[in-house]
Amino acid sequence: MNKGELNHLLGIKGMNANQIHTIFETADNFLSLLQAPVKKTPALRDITIANLFFENSTRTRVSFELAEKRLGADIINFSSSSSSVKKGETLIDTVNNILSMKVDMVVMRHPAPGACMFLAKNVKSQIVNAGDGTHEHPTQALLDAFSIRNKLGSLEGKKIVIVGDIKHSRVALSNIYCLQLLGAEVMVCGPSTLIPKHIEQLGVKVSHNLDEALSWCDVANMLRIQLERQDQRFFPSLKEYSNLFGLNMERLNKLEKEIVIMHPGPINRGVEITSEVADSQQSIILEQVENGVAVRMAVLFLLAQHQL
Repeated sequence: MNKGELNHLLGIKGMNANQIHTIFETADNFLSLLQAPVKKTPALRDITIANLFFENSTRTRVSFELAEKRLGADIINFSSSSSSVKKGETLIDTVNNILSMKVDMVVMRHPAPGACMFLAKNVKSQIVNAGDGTHEHPTQALLDAFSIRNKLGSLEGKKIVIVGDIKHSRVALSNIYCLQLLGAEVMVCGPSTLIPKHIEQLGVKVSHNLDEALSWCDVANMLRIQLERQDQRFFPSLKEYSNLFGLNMERLNKLEKEIVIMHPGPINRGVEITSEVADSQQSIILEQVENGVAVRMAVLFLLAQHQL
C-alpha cells in the first residue's frame, strides 16, 4: 500500500511501516504544537467529524474530541445510550442520517468486531476505528508505539511484553501488529485462560511467569482485566491474579535493570499494577495520554489530506 492509498484507519493490520512512520513524524509536529502557548491550528477547519460511540469510553472519546478541536474541525458527538439505536435503528441508518448532515469523517467505537470495516464498505465517509469489540484499537497501538519510540529512541530490536487479559483485549492485537511492523520483539504474559490459543502463530513469545517476562523485556505494557467482556470466570480471584501477574515495586526492585512501564488505561490500581509503580519514574502512563492527542491529530489530519 503506497502513501496516499489509506482512506480509512480500520486497524493496524493492512498498514505498513512507512505509513506508521509518517504518522509519527506528523505527531512530532503536533506534540510541539500542544506544548506551545497557542495549541490550535486551522488545519481541518472545513472538515466535519462525527464521533459515534456505541460503547462507553471516556479517555478515547475525550482524546479524539480534543484532537479534533485542536485541528479546528467541526464536531458532532453521538452516544447510542441517548439515540434511536435503542429504538431499533440499524447502524447504517444511524450513520447515513448523520452523514446527510455533510459529515466528512466518522470516528467510531462499537462492541461488534468488524463494525468499522462493515461501515467503510457501506457509507461514503472516511472511518477511523476507535475500538471494535475484541478486534482492534489502532490509535491506541500507534500512541503506545509512539510513546516507546519517544522514550527509547527506536523500537527496532526492543523487547516488549504485554501483560494481562490478552484474550479479550483489542489493544493487545493492535499492539502486536504495530510493534512487529516497527521491528520490536513481542511477548504476551498472563494466565493460560487469558491467552488465546495459537497466538504463537502471530510470531509472539508466550509466558505464564511475570518475573521471567520482566527479566526479558525492555518495556512492560500492563493491561487491565476486562471483566465486562468475560462471560465466565478465568481465574479464582482478583487477589490471586494480582499476586501472580500484578506489577509492584518489589518485583521491579528485583530486576537488575530499569524497564519502561506502560498502561493503556483505565488502571485498576492494586490489581494489575500498584499505585507506587503507576506513579513511579519508570512509568510513562501520563506521557501516553498526551501523546494520544498528538497521534490522533496526526491520523485525522493525514487521512483528511489523503497523505497516508
